[in-house]
Parts: sequence; C-alpha cells; structure tokens
Amino acid sequence: MALKTTPEAPLPVGEVSRLIGGWIDRLGAVWVEGQITQLSRRPGAGVVFLTLRDPSYDISVSVTCFRQVFDEVADIVGEGARVLVLAKPEWYAPRGQLSLRATQIRPVGVGELLARLEQLKKSLAAEGLFAAARKKPLPFLPQLIGLVCGRASAAERDVLENARHRWPAVRFEVRNVPVQGVHAVPQVVRAIEELDAIEDVDVIIVARGGGSVEDLLPFSDEQLVRTVAGCRTPVVSAIGHEPDSPLLDLVADLRASTPTDAAKKVVPDVGEELERVRMLQGRARRCAHALIEREERGLAHALARPAMEDPHRMLDERADHVASLVARSRRTLGHLLDRADSELTHTHARVVALSPAATLKRGYAVLQRSDGHVVRDPGEVSEGEALRARVADGEFTVKVGE
Repeated sequence: MALKTTPEAPLPVGEVSRLIGGWIDRLGAVWVEGQITQLSRRPGAGVVFLTLRDPSYDISVSVTCFRQVFDEVADIVGEGARVLVLAKPEWYAPRGQLSLRATQIRPVGVGELLARLEQLKKSLAAEGLFAAARKKPLPFLPQLIGLVCGRASAAERDVLENARHRWPAVRFEVRNVPVQGVHAVPQVVRAIEELDAIEDVDVIIVARGGGSVEDLLPFSDEQLVRTVAGCRTPVVSAIGHEPDSPLLDLVADLRASTPTDAAKKVVPDVGEELERVRMLQGRARRCAHALIEREERGLAHALARPAMEDPHRMLDERADHVASLVARSRRTLGHLLDRADSELTHTHARVVALSPAATLKRGYAVLQRSDGHVVRDPGEVSEGEALRARVADGEFTVKVGE
C-alpha cells in the first residue's frame, strides 16, 4: 500500500531504503537472461561480481554470486557471453543499490540462440516486415551515402574504396559504431536514426565483416529490425559473408553479400555508364539515319510520280474536260430554250385563237345589262330595257324592242 506522508511528516531516507528493501525481499528468485559486460574475479575472494546487460536496451544490473557458483561455468563464460541466471533481487540499503544474488548460471548455447532467432523471424514475418511490397527502390546515382560500420574496419575500407573507384564524386556520411558486443545494438540504432533524419542522405549502408553467430547477433535484434523497417531512407544490409543471414538482411531494402558487393550495387560504375551512353548514342544515331533514309526514299518515290513531275498536265487535262462540259451544257441549255420558245409560241397562238377578243373580231357581240351581267336568254330582259353591246372595236347602247 502507498505510504501517507506530508511535508510536515516526511520519511527519513533510511526508512524509505528500509521499506524498499522489505518490498524487494518479498520477491522470489527469477531467471534472468542477459549479456555479461563486466566480470570481476579477485584472487582469493569468495564472491564474484559481474554486470548483466540487456543487449537491446541501455539497461544493466549488478550481479553477485559465490565463487563456487561461477567456477562451474568459468571455462565457457566470459565477458560478452549470453547467460541465464537464477537470482534473487537484493537491496543494499546503505547505498540504495539494487543487485541480484545468483545461485545458478547457465550459458546460452548457439542452438538455443538460433531457435529464438527463428521464432523471432516468424513473428516479424507475420507482421509483414519482410514483405517485398515494403521495400523501397534505390536511387540510380546517390549523391550522399550514409555508412554505418566499425571504426577503421575492413568493411568501411571496402565500401569507401570500391564506391569511389566506381564513381569518384560520390560522398559519404560515416557513423563509426561498435558492431558487436553489448553496446552494438543501441549505437547502431542511433546511427541509423541520425542518418535517416538527414534529408540529403539518399541511401544507408550497414556494413560489417564476417564473424561467428554470436558476433552477428546484434544485427538480428528486434529493435534494430524495427528501426530499419521504419526508415524513410532505403537501407542496404552488408553483414558478414554470403552464408551469413541475420534478420537485418530480410528487413533491408537490399541485401548485399559483402561490403564490397554493397558498394557495387549502390554506386554505378562511371566507366560502364559512359560506355552505355556511347552505345545508346550510337543506337540513336543509327535509328535517326535509318529514319532519314527511309523518308528520303519515300520522298523520291513521291517526286517520281507523274503528278509531281508535271503538275500542270493534270490541270490542263482537267481544263479541257471542264471546257467540254461547259460547251455541252451550253448546247443543252440552247436546245431547252429553243424548245421552250416554240412551245410558248404555240401556246400563245392557241390562247389568242380561243380568247373572247378573237371571237368578237369575227362579228360577235356581247350584251350586258346595266348591272354588268351578260345576257344569255331573251327572257332575262324586258321591253325597252337599255343594254350595252360590246364588239371587237368598242361598245354601244341598244334598247330591247317588242
């Protein structure tokens, strides 16, 4: 239960340390896994001191054990070894320090490490961290390359020399870090994060020479794998030799078999590229010449046609044809006009012959009453009625007699 304290009634430091010790004493023994970073075996001393560190995090704890406990594994366990420790937490009140009292130490075997790596590999693969769809393409010609490697290592020399031999203008941003041991994982992760944050870095190479399974373990660490998976910049893994395959190879955007191979895959060869440019120029020149020759042949064939050799001849032929059509149309129109004139004359003659005026000229007269009606029957008029008589050359008035 939480303690109740106030500024007026605080707890002394000794009481707090005693209470913490009481709580820790209630804890039972636990199995702890870690890597030995410091080991102190003083001659004649009955207690061995060592520091156990978590390889994935910057956390360590002091461990003590009786000499007889450590002597059982002294021949196979040293600094840098991974071990399993059965220990009970202890609190040293005078200094306020937590430590573990070990009663049993077991080395972690290579077979067990490989089994754990296989299990971690399956777990990360199930999350999709190794999927090909997640991998980013490398730039054709990176201007600035980030390099994570050991200080003054053969891997650094191989990458730099081969890359600059292939493309002298290439630039590097190098981060020298431990590539094995307890400090490797956090420093490699920090270096990758720093390079990924630099906007001008186009690709990151993580390089290390060959080594044993234990030496390459940092490059199969889960924290490192997840860091690479979250990088904005493409990452190239160049760890060990061809048979070596840490988990970093699977999550990286490109795997190189060696650091030298990484330089060849990331940086193009200037000589090869110049030769490729020359080949493409030659191919383009040949294609252009072939196209021009083909068009010249087509133009020559077009110019050889009669219409192109004497273009006026076609116009003259068409002009004669047009003149013939015009003359034909004029003759046809003349015939039509003549026939229409003849028909009009005949029609006029018939009209004139059948007109009332022609009838009157033959001696006939038309009688009309005063209202203009034509008299057709003697019964229509009365005696003494004045009628108007129309003849061919005029009209006059007549009266109806008995």
